[in-house]
Amino acid sequence: MSVSVRFLPDDVTIAAEPGEPLLKVAERAGVFIPTGCLMGSCHACEVEVNGEESICSCISAVPPGQPHLTINLYSDPTW
Repeated sequence: MSVSVRFLPDDVTIAAEPGEPLLKVAERAGVFIPTGCLMGSCHACEVEVNGEESICSCISAVPPGQPHLTINLYSDPTW
């Protein structure tokens, strides 16, 4: 079962598979998420999920059991 992933603020939606890395989903959607260390410690790739929690997208994947996922990209001019 695929998951509909919506990227804000650009309002781009793409289908993804549970377990697919978020950075790969963003890349397929043409959405740029800045990265730094690619290990989750620098927080350059931090995004907000479903208007609630913040996660590092470099070490996160599309979770199972949800038909929709909204990823809100932060705008950090230092990255």
